[in-house]
This record gives sequence, C-alpha cells and structure tokens, in this order.
Amino acid sequence: MSGPITSTRRTHTFLTVAVALQTLTLFLQATTAGLLLSTSYGETLHGVGARVMYGASMLYVLAAILAWRPGGGSPRPILYASGFLVLASVQVVIGIARVAALHVPLGVLMFGLSVLALGQTIYAARRTAAPQASATRVLRDGGHLSSR
Repeated sequence: MSGPITSTRRTHTFLTVAVALQTLTLFLQATTAGLLLSTSYGETLHGVGARVMYGASMLYVLAAILAWRPGGGSPRPILYASGFLVLASVQVVIGIARVAALHVPLGVLMFGLSVLALGQTIYAARRTAAPQASATRVLRDGGHLSSR
C-alpha cells in the first residue's frame, strides 16, 4: 500500500514545504524592511530577499500543480498560488518604483494570505492523511475494524 498513498503524501508534503518557505521569506522581508530603514546593508538584504521570495512563490505554483495533477489533489491551490505569484509580481514592481505607501501594506497582506494558505495546506494534508491511516489500520488488523 505504498503507491498512490505515498505519492499523495509526498505531494502534500512538498506543497506544505513550499507554502511554509514562502511564508518564511515574507516574514524575512518584513525584517529586512526594518533593516532597510536602519542600516547601510538593509537595501541589499531586502533586494536579495525579494528575489528569494519571488522564487518561493514560483515554487509554490509548481508544488500546487504537482499536488493537483500527479498527486490527484484539488486544482484550487493552483489558483491561490497563481494569484500569489501575481501579487508578488506587483509587489516587486511597486518596490522597484519605491512606492512605500502601497509596498508596505501589500507586503502585510501577502504575509497574512500566506499564513492562511499555510494553515489550509496543513489542514488539507491532515484531513487526507486521516482516512489513509484508518485504511492502513484496517488492512493491518486483517480487514476488521478496530476500536482504536
């Protein structure tokens, strides 16, 4: 019983890791934004962080596609990931244009949305793992339902 269940578990894990990485990079961007205001190297760190955050957003899209197509999951995370990539693109353009009045609130919004997406991803992974664990227990117990 390691075929489809293992594949599904792997794609959910990859999706969860991708969203967690994106959330972490957004948090680090908030930190480097503070450094941008108080140190000489803050701008460099924030610029590098922007590239890493954008890459993490692209990884999220890839993970969502893999969780959907080969993993047999819902296509909904692809919409979330693609929307997030659009927001990340807008955020980069606004940052380059130095429009802080839009850049900062959009960054806060993106972090909040990423935390929500991470929560949904973890919830979905646990929800799909529960029936699989029950099926494994039934097979292990010789096809009899147990009261565990």
